[in-house]
Amino acid sequence: MPFTKIKEYLKTFFGLKISTSGLSRHVIRVAGIMKEVYEEILQDIKIGVTLFADETGWRVRGRNWWLWVFGTQDSAYFTVDKSRGSDVVRQVLGWIFCGVLVVDGWRAYLSLICEQQSCTAHLLRKIRKFRAAFPHLIDIARFYVKLRRIIRDGEKLQINREKIGEEVFQRRLKRLKERLAKLLEWPDPDDILKQIIKKVKRQQPRILTFVEHPGVPCHNNYGEFLIRIGVLKRKISGGSVSSEGANAYAVLLSIYVTCKLRGISFPKYMKESLKHYIRTGKPMLIKTYANISNHVKYAKAA
Repeated sequence: MPFTKIKEYLKTFFGLKISTSGLSRHVIRVAGIMKEVYEEILQDIKIGVTLFADETGWRVRGRNWWLWVFGTQDSAYFTVDKSRGSDVVRQVLGWIFCGVLVVDGWRAYLSLICEQQSCTAHLLRKIRKFRAAFPHLIDIARFYVKLRRIIRDGEKLQINREKIGEEVFQRRLKRLKERLAKLLEWPDPDDILKQIIKKVKRQQPRILTFVEHPGVPCHNNYGEFLIRIGVLKRKISGGSVSSEGANAYAVLLSIYVTCKLRGISFPKYMKESLKHYIRTGKPMLIKTYANISNHVKYAKAA
């Protein structure tokens, strides 16, 4: 809800009079209190086996900024920055990441030293747009079908790795990479197909990475799912009024989505964490809250 609606809600149902700027100050203050939890989430994503990343446009005081997300299956770290460059990636993850990074192919991620998987769904969508725009160019459709078949064969190979044995797996993987390389040497392509081949060639080293890593998908659908949660505020209010508000939103959004991914009630967690802050001067970490909740469940069950 936008702050104007929250202001009306508090006044109507609770008789509380507070301005939208007052609400904003409260949110910024709470986000400042929860910075240690934000850091906890950052450390969690840094040790992830598979990490998904995405970015989308954001508005701060009417200017173009960027909302970024880096997420695993149980943690999501959001940050808002003026830049869409590699400096943001290095600021969040450093220079080296030991897991597999799944992205949409944006060049900013190439500054990171790690195994990377480009989103093949993103790549195939781009080719489909070319195919729709130039239906008379049959080679585009043929190229698309061949590339999609290579990717699907890669998915089958990934699934059947243990069944066929490592020696057969490596041999088939080599053939798969050779098929991709041969596809990109398309004989006498027209100008449109040349553009498509150029786009695919830029991603070539990262198209089949997923095959060698169990559980890693060939697409970034999960990263897109996480970023869509963050876009909700942009749809409601158009972005942030200040950089402080944008940073506060990133902190609280990270905590909210991480709680959601772990099956934790966000309101209940925030209440307990802030009560802990009042007693000790520090917020309760998510892991601590989860452990206490589990102990309570076991005690009740016993």
